[in-house]
This record gives sequence, structure tokens and C-alpha cells, in this order.
Amino acid sequence: MGSKEEADQPTSPYDSSSPSQPLLFKPHSTEEPNQADQPESDPTQYLQISYNYGPRPFKDLPFLILFVLVVLCTFGFGIFCVFHKNPNYSNLSSYTYELNSTSCVKGSDFNGFYESRFDFYVLSSSGSGFLKSLIWTLVVTLILSVPICFLLLLLLKHYTKQIVYVSLPFFIVIPFFLNVYWFVACTLSSSCTDAFPLVYRILVFVFVFLIIGVIVWIFVANWRRIELTVKIIGVASDALSKNLGLFVVIPLLTLGLVAYYVPIVVFLVFARLNGKIVPKESNGEYTCAWKQDSWVPAYYTLAILAMLWSLTVMVEAQVYVIGGTIAQWYFTGEDSKPRRSIRSSLRNAFGPSSGTVCLSGLLICVVRIVRAAVDSARQENVPGMVNLVLRCCVKALLSAVDFLNKFTINFAAITGEAYCTSARMTYELLKRNLMSAVFVETVSTRLLAGIAFILSSIYAIVVCAILKGASNIGVYSYVVAVLAWALLIIVLGSFVNVLDNVIETVYICYAIDSDRGEVYRPEVHEVYALLPSSRNHRSSIDPAAPPA
Repeated sequence: MGSKEEADQPTSPYDSSSPSQPLLFKPHSTEEPNQADQPESDPTQYLQISYNYGPRPFKDLPFLILFVLVVLCTFGFGIFCVFHKNPNYSNLSSYTYELNSTSCVKGSDFNGFYESRFDFYVLSSSGSGFLKSLIWTLVVTLILSVPICFLLLLLLKHYTKQIVYVSLPFFIVIPFFLNVYWFVACTLSSSCTDAFPLVYRILVFVFVFLIIGVIVWIFVANWRRIELTVKIIGVASDALSKNLGLFVVIPLLTLGLVAYYVPIVVFLVFARLNGKIVPKESNGEYTCAWKQDSWVPAYYTLAILAMLWSLTVMVEAQVYVIGGTIAQWYFTGEDSKPRRSIRSSLRNAFGPSSGTVCLSGLLICVVRIVRAAVDSARQENVPGMVNLVLRCCVKALLSAVDFLNKFTINFAAITGEAYCTSARMTYELLKRNLMSAVFVETVSTRLLAGIAFILSSIYAIVVCAILKGASNIGVYSYVVAVLAWALLIIVLGSFVNVLDNVIETVYICYAIDSDRGEVYRPEVHEVYALLPSSRNHRSSIDPAAPPA
């Protein structure tokens, strides 16, 4: 139904494959239309929005060039740091100030070497049991996280309703259990009782129960949205199960980012070795101190910015690959299967659309840095109305950028358009079809995150019980269990992030389908068609109510 109908349609000068014509602009007419009688938009001119399988031109090239220059400068100056290092940095303690020459002269001191060697020996021998338990637990957790993710995906695909409804009580049971457990354990422990008085323990105990009450109220108030969320998660899980290659590509991209970070971290370590040993006067006495070269702080700034920008670029590249892969699956239809969809998405993400990915990453990086600066200024409690107004304006601007960027990369992965064009096209597409870019069902994200938290907590409790019964590390078993919980929740959080991107991509594909008047995936339309009614409670309960 997809390719045959597209082949029968007449070629439009406003096709998305034509880079010279914006997709959503109306054609200019030489005749003067009657504005009172003519409708505002002609729906037939938007029928060409679909996945662009053809060759794509390069977009947003200046930002790709800027990113490459930043990376080259980071690596170039980093190599210079390695070869320009001062080997005397490690021997700073052996330098003494000589009054006659008014300079630092090298002596001989081996005490620091033997002392550090002794400290390392003591450190490695004292906690051998704890380190062994920690390493084995983290390795086993990392290995088990892979089948846990696949099992969770399989359960969400076939038993979404059961998984969600079984998980909901744990949102209350686990905080309740942990709250009672810490209160009783702290009351029975004399050291905890002395450090934490009874009044404060009761206040924290009651406060946690109030939070549990708020969680219960949220469930009751959003029960209808939870029912819709179950269907949305089921559709997204089915789409992700048809593209399991993403579970290989996304971790490999993450590992590639880690490998890319390794030389930069090495360069940062060697950068502090660029300097010289100079005399330093303090209270009339001279000592030898290390003085870095003046350009080292600038290189630190450049390298850290390059790492932050690279991180956001990789995040957006992953979103692009997920969006392109899921879109190809969606628009292929039920009768056929897409071929090399992941490979083509990777080629587009790091090829024609690499500039778009770099621009999106740059915007996100700037937003994160500015937001961190605003939060830091707020914690300092700087008085003044001007400061308050500036903070409000900055927050509004940052929220607007987040709103703009929400579906832009997904749309760029589908059409291959530039960033600004994709942002405008996405906004107009959703506006024409009465959809909200803010609302894709945020409850799904919170439910998935809650499920990941519950699974990680249950796993941590099991790990703690096993360590207490099979090892003699004592109270350190809690530390190992917490670290295992953190590792598993990071892995499950990555899985939830991929599923969230699938939900957003399917939402955009559904919007394009509605715009074209076609139905590539009927099961998707049955679920996502309920989203507008879920924003309007009256229309969801009154069949005679007008559509939202």
C-alpha cells in the first residue's frame, strides 16, 4: 500500500527529496486569491512527506566543519602536551630553593617513592575481600543485564498490561519497605541513634510516607492515561523487537565514544605536566612550587567543551539512527521487511546529516551548560529583581529550545532535511493534525523508568542477601549491592531511553500517515489515535463531544 501508491502519485515540486524547495511552504501564485473564500491550506500539497530513501544532500555543513576543527584542535594540542611535558613534575619534592642562585635546585629524595609503594601495598592487601566481591558482582551484573533487557522487552511486547499493573504496587511497596527498614535498623543501632536523634528520624519517616501518598494520588488521577500508556508501550516494544540490531549498534556507539574519550583524558593528564618549577615566597620563606604554562587552562576549557559537545553529538546520533531505523520499518508496511535499515541510518547520520546532528548536539550542549549556570546562580541566592527576571527569561528560552528540539532529529532522520527546516516542518505537521509536540504520553517514560528502578531494586536486594550469606565482608555488602543496583539501573535506563525514542519516532510516523491520509500500520493508528482524546477528558468520556 505504501510504495505502490507513492509510485502512482504525481510528482510535486514540493517533494521532500528536493532540497531547493521547502516542504511546507505554499506555492506562490501570480493570481490574487480571494482570501475570504479560499481555505488557509490545501491538504493535497502535503502528500509527499515520507521517508526519503533516495540520496540525501549534505545539510548544515558549517557546524560539521566547526565540530571537526574543535576535535582536531583538541587532539593537536593534546599531542603537543604529550611531547612538551616537563619530566621534573614528578620530582617536585626533591627540589629545594638555593639562596645563592635564587632558583630551585634538584636534590635526591627517595622517601616519597617507598612511602607511596608501601601505601599501595597496604591498600591492596587490606580490602582484598571487598574488592574481590565487588569485581565479581559487577561483572556478573553486567553479564546478566543483557538477558534482563531482552526478557523485559519480550514481556513488554506480549504482556504489557500485566507487567505494568504488577509493577504499580511496587512503586508503593518498595519505598514503604525501605522506609520501615531504615527506621528500624537505625533505631536498633546505637551509633545511628546517637548521630540521628529520634525527632529527626520521625520527621524523615513521616516525610517519606507523604511522598508515597503523593505517588498513590498520581496513580489515581492519571489512571485513564495509564491504560493508554500500556498500549503505547506495547506498540513501541513490538517495533523495537522487529529491529533488534539496535541493541548491538547503540552499545557499540557508546563504546566508540568511550574509546574516543580515552586519548582526550590522557591529553588532559599530560597537560598539567606542561610548566616549570619556580620559587614561591610565603611569609618570607621560599619554597619550590609548580607553575603551569599560561595556555594550559585554555586547553582544559577546549578539551572539556569538546568532550561535552561530542557527548551530545553521540546522543543525537543515536536518536537519529533509532529514528531512521524505526521509520523505515514503519513505512515499509506489513507485507515486506526493510533491508539494511540500520546501515542506511548510520550512513545518513555520519554522512549527509552529520552537520544536522552536530548542530542539534551543540544546542543541547549550550542548553545544558546555561541551565547548570542558572541553577548554580540560584543556589547562591543572589538578591535583586533584575537577577530574578533574567533567570526567568533564560529558563523560558531554554524550555523553548527543548520544545523545538524534541522531534526535530527524528524528523530529520526521516526526511533528511536541515535542522531549522525540520524544526519548522515538525511544528507545522503536528499543528495541522491537531497534535501536541509536548504530549507523547510522558507517563510512559515515568512508568518505564519506574519499572527499571523496581527491577534494579529487587536485584540489589537479592545481591545483598547472597553476599551476607556467602561472604564475610559485613557492612560492605550494602556498598556492593548499591553499586550493583547503580550499574543495572544505568543499563536499564539506556534500554528505557531507546524505547522512548521509538515511541517518539512512531508518533512522528503516525502524524505523517495522518497527514497523507494513509495507514501503513493499522495497529499503531488504533493506539495513537487515542492521544488527542486523552488530552480532552470530556471528549474521552462523551461520544457526542467534538474531537479535540
